[in-house]
Amino acid sequence: MNYIKGKVRNIIYQNKDNGYVVAVFRVKESNDKKMDEYINKTITITGTFLEINTEETFILYGSTSKHERYGFQYKVDSYKKEELTTKDALVEFLSSSLVKGCGEKSAKKIVEYLGLDAIKKIKEDSSVLKGISGLNDAKIESIKNSLLEYSDADDSLVKLKELGFSMGEATKIYKKYQASTKYIIESNLYVLTEILDFNKVDTIYKSNHDTYDEVRVKACIQESMKRLSFNNGDTFYYEEEIKDELKKEFELILDDITFEEAINTLEEENRVVIENNLYYLTEYYEAEADITDNLFNLHNDNSTPVYDFETEISLLEKNAGVIYNEDQKNAIRKALENKVTIISGGPGTGKTTIINAIVQLYIKMHNFSPMEVLSNIALLAPTGRASKKMALSTGLPAMTIHRYLKWNKDTNNFGVNEYHKSNENLIIVDEMSMIDVNLFNALLKGIKRNVQLIMVGDVFQLPSVGPGLILNDLIESDLFTFCPLEKIYRQSDNSYIPFLALEIKNKDLSEEFTIRRDDYNFLSTESIHIKDMIKKICLMSKEKGLNENDIQILAPMYKGENGIDNLNIALQELFNPGNAKKEELRIGEVTYRENDKVLQLQNNPDCNVFNGDIGFIREIKKIGKKDTLIIDFEGNKVEYTKEDMYQVKHAYAITIHKSQGSEFPHVILPISRSYYKMLYNKLIYTGVSRAKKSLIIIGEANSFMMAVHNDYASTRKTTLKEKLMHKFIN
Repeated sequence: MNYIKGKVRNIIYQNKDNGYVVAVFRVKESNDKKMDEYINKTITITGTFLEINTEETFILYGSTSKHERYGFQYKVDSYKKEELTTKDALVEFLSSSLVKGCGEKSAKKIVEYLGLDAIKKIKEDSSVLKGISGLNDAKIESIKNSLLEYSDADDSLVKLKELGFSMGEATKIYKKYQASTKYIIESNLYVLTEILDFNKVDTIYKSNHDTYDEVRVKACIQESMKRLSFNNGDTFYYEEEIKDELKKEFELILDDITFEEAINTLEEENRVVIENNLYYLTEYYEAEADITDNLFNLHNDNSTPVYDFETEISLLEKNAGVIYNEDQKNAIRKALENKVTIISGGPGTGKTTIINAIVQLYIKMHNFSPMEVLSNIALLAPTGRASKKMALSTGLPAMTIHRYLKWNKDTNNFGVNEYHKSNENLIIVDEMSMIDVNLFNALLKGIKRNVQLIMVGDVFQLPSVGPGLILNDLIESDLFTFCPLEKIYRQSDNSYIPFLALEIKNKDLSEEFTIRRDDYNFLSTESIHIKDMIKKICLMSKEKGLNENDIQILAPMYKGENGIDNLNIALQELFNPGNAKKEELRIGEVTYRENDKVLQLQNNPDCNVFNGDIGFIREIKKIGKKDTLIIDFEGNKVEYTKEDMYQVKHAYAITIHKSQGSEFPHVILPISRSYYKMLYNKLIYTGVSRAKKSLIIIGEANSFMMAVHNDYASTRKTTLKEKLMHKFIN
């Protein structure tokens, strides 16, 4: 194996999170003929290091490359530190900054007294240093601890590499678990699935243990349950489902006795719950139970009467220039009177208008000053764009639930919780259909018992990405004040979008869905022409003064000719073609350039940017060997390194799932047989209902009709409704 040996002279760049390093390295020797010309010279190295310093000699294994900007580099795949085989090398190490409490004089004495085995002897019994003059107990303890810490990291890295983990993975593991790494390696490797892909850990475990090893069987049962929840949205599972998943995902075929023994052990370890022959992961069982208890406590508090409602609502209508129908008035009154209220309606039914009315009347009822408004009312939504919509409609601050609960992404814990509750008295949550069982549980834990909770959403939209069916289960329980909104308000006499959404919802598509309207057009074309048709429409829209901020393409899938990835490549060239004035950065197969439209894929509360937020790359800075991008999310400018860019994707086209909680002025919705099973009723309904001013559907009429009548989205299995009814009625 080719290597180079030498010392680091200077560290140019170091990512503390993942260990990635760019450094200047002086080559002392090498067995690679291509490196002969670099002996006793410095080169640039790149790679992942747990710890790197200028004190030690490193042996690096890797390959040479020529970077288009930075020139000749040595890419490090793995490394080791040179063994200390001479007295001089040992003295140099012991007197370095790596060993606390030991200067050069002491180091020489130690080596003379203990020989080349000095480090081993000190680690085994530090009292061997007591015979050396100048070393007190404090220095001896410091030297011993330095050597133990130093060798523990190296030993763990070597063991992880021997097991089959890459240097990057090994570094990530040790940075997370530190001294516990050795214990994890020896006891239960599956702990590492907290930070690494389960399949990778499982493959390594299988190569060192029996396929049906008890530790593996238990880990695979848990993982099978997680995958069932992720894929189906269920909070519980049947025995046969779990067994089928084990067979499909991990080639484990368990007999009844083996399965029962493993699942019972998991129950004893409080990792699963078994109740009425239903199997739960503990976190989902406890989430449903906690939601039930907290809603019971909220619901049983005193209600708030609304005095002279008719007079107040009439004044509000006059001041706001609106007229509320009876359903809307009922929803406003009930929301102000009751502790827990649910309001659900499709597009065009006035949900935003109702939220604004509730807030205005609540402020007037309590005669709040501006400061009291901020401390008494919280407007929340699951996504950044949905919260911004609430803020615009009410004129009050609104935020994501994660930000409100002070979520810490590193620990996945909430700062606002059952021990540190929020102070607001009125909580309005929009886009409730998007909220999963864990997030709703966290929200209820963080709010006071006497709060008024108003939940607004569209129960027919796509359910949450995470497990649970919260909005549906709350409505189906029939235990809470529920205000459905049915009447649709037209934008014009010839508007159609909200009525098309209603037809899709009812699976009663009229024959007129291909007729052009003020706000709608269906362009019939074959699948192979969809991409070109989209480009043509976008080009015409640009000529009319619209831009990529006004137009949003929504598609069901990433892959394929008409998939999002392919559409984004074409649309980037149309909306933001490259030129000499724009900086570009290539990451993998994707080129990002200044002025590109991008989508945030993860919550990052530290930077106030959340999953689903759309922004624009305003600047790409290339200073030295560090690339950074400045992305502007509607005035909130966030800096990303090249390594951070896994958090974003191009957003000229995005998935319908990612569009939830958002509205776009002009939506283009491609429909093709090539999307196959992704063409189902709730998905199409959600896509259509994202359009605010205009909607263009492009594709095959037969495929669209098939999607409207396809109930592919199976009903999720949850027990929240049953738990609520049992708690409230018994």
